[in-house]
Amino acid sequence: ETLKAFDREVNAFVDYMFGPRDTRVRGWFLLDSYLPTFFLTGAYLLCIWLGNKFMKNRPPFSLRPHLIVYNLGITLLSFYMLIELILATWEGGYNLQCQNLHSAGEADIRVAKVLWWYYFSKVIEFMDTIFFVLRKKSSQITFLHVYHHATMFNIWWCVLNWIPCGQSFFGPTLNSFIHVLMYSYYGLSVIPSMRKYLWWKKYLTQAQLIQFLLTIVHTLSAAVKPCGFPFGCLMFQSSYMATLVILFINFYIKTYRKAPSRTAVKETPVTTEIKNGFHKDYFAAANGLQNKKKAQ
Repeated sequence: ETLKAFDREVNAFVDYMFGPRDTRVRGWFLLDSYLPTFFLTGAYLLCIWLGNKFMKNRPPFSLRPHLIVYNLGITLLSFYMLIELILATWEGGYNLQCQNLHSAGEADIRVAKVLWWYYFSKVIEFMDTIFFVLRKKSSQITFLHVYHHATMFNIWWCVLNWIPCGQSFFGPTLNSFIHVLMYSYYGLSVIPSMRKYLWWKKYLTQAQLIQFLLTIVHTLSAAVKPCGFPFGCLMFQSSYMATLVILFINFYIKTYRKAPSRTAVKETPVTTEIKNGFHKDYFAAANGLQNKKKAQ
């Protein structure tokens, strides 16, 4: 009873903040109450903290078969969402510049159903981080990584409850395309014989940045020429995407634009030969000097 009372208070507060929910998605799995999404996010963060403690003095797990199956599954789900969003928006005659929430009829419901899977995929993708923890890939568990995973799941709970179709389709369509490329890359990278062919990781990050910028432009286009889509939602989405752009640019610079350090430049090459504590060039110079003296 205490939990039910708390649940009612939380949802009453959320409704007060955002207004009436879209009735078309009432009763859909995980949507009526915010508590499951909140608790799953808390469990995700707790697993990272406890998992790192658990793995501290243990060898990393390989998990190769699990990773192949997992990445293949996410790739197929992303491909399904991509195709279904394209077909649904085409059927509904969606306006690329700005699309409201109620004018496409059954096509809006079809889009909302795909976007529910998009929302649910965000909790599945929590496994990205859990696999990093179990494989002791701590360098991969950055603030950007955790921030992106935790916030997306919660934001899309709000999207599905208040703006489950219309203008909301664009970002997930692009993101599903990027995820087809990204998770297929991750799946192939687990197979040692395939790694020499995977030269395009750098371009995945560039594609993600382009995705965020295009989503911002698309979102703001509906603010410039309104069509009835909630203005506050447009501003929030643009602001959130701007944080991702900043964080991804910072990640890209640190990962791919590192300048060689001074110590690395000054270090003796690994091919250098050392004899009796002296560099081989010393002997060459010394011999040259001795020969010069003999000649004189």
